[in-house]
Amino acid sequence: MTLELVKWFLVFALALFVLIKSADFFTEYSEKLGKILNVPQFIIGVTIIALGTSLPELMTSIIATLRDETAIVSANVVGSNIANILLIGGFSSILAGTIAVEKSLIKIDLPLLIGVTAILITTLWDGQFTFLEGIIMLLTYGIYVIYNYNEHNSTKEKFSEMAKHTMEKKEKPSPKIFLVIVLSCVGIFLGADYTVKAVTEISSILNIASAAIAVSTIAIGTSLPELFVSYKAIKKKNFELVVGNIIGSNIFNATIVMAIPSFISPLYVQSSIINIAVPFLIIATILFAFSGIERKIFSFEGALYGLIYLIFIGQLYNFI
Repeated sequence: MTLELVKWFLVFALALFVLIKSADFFTEYSEKLGKILNVPQFIIGVTIIALGTSLPELMTSIIATLRDETAIVSANVVGSNIANILLIGGFSSILAGTIAVEKSLIKIDLPLLIGVTAILITTLWDGQFTFLEGIIMLLTYGIYVIYNYNEHNSTKEKFSEMAKHTMEKKEKPSPKIFLVIVLSCVGIFLGADYTVKAVTEISSILNIASAAIAVSTIAIGTSLPELFVSYKAIKKKNFELVVGNIIGSNIFNATIVMAIPSFISPLYVQSSIINIAVPFLIIATILFAFSGIERKIFSFEGALYGLIYLIFIGQLYNFI
């Protein structure tokens, strides 16, 4: 049993590493391709970058649904969204000292995050996430993209500058770009497949619900791309990107990552997610909203975020 458990933990760690690195390569080279093909920066941001950083959650959820482990999906989404706010938000504010929050994020993105989170919680409350609810979340993401597009790109000057820049640099996509994108897609699929398989085996050996592992271990692992993006943004003192990254990722997870697997099969939501994880998601979102309204996230708030996350893990595994 011990050797078997060690084997599957190693498989889990390796699969998660392959999944995250493949998603990173996919994002980097898809972004390069988008720029070469003159795709507007906003579209790259809300599609390629948003998809790339959330690909680990999305593919893990799709594979879990195909393996009839549908409880992993909601656990992964709720757990990732909690980790994004409490771990990434907390770590970033401690590292930066203080994170300034742009006014546009408070006026537009933060209310949208609160609204999407409220819709997600409502859909999970009955213990099942259906095809119809998937349609609702897909439409919600569409509204988010359109609204963001109109608010953040209201002037034509940005587009004329972009057009001028793209006219100056005419470049053809190299075969290497397409090869890396294809290979990274293969890596994402294999990484997600073995991640789910390892979680299923570990939960069986330890007699722990797979959702408990998904809401904690998988959630932390699949949130690593967001952590890397935030770390790079802090080094460049681009604090708006840190907050925007958390908000954008949480909205994408709650809408697209929940919606797509629900088109394959209805998603089961375990009671531990409703009774433990959802209340912590509410707490995390409210705290994040208050920090946003203050226009600053201080390091002591980051430490509080981290403490709350530890309490969440303790509650989840009955340590507290």
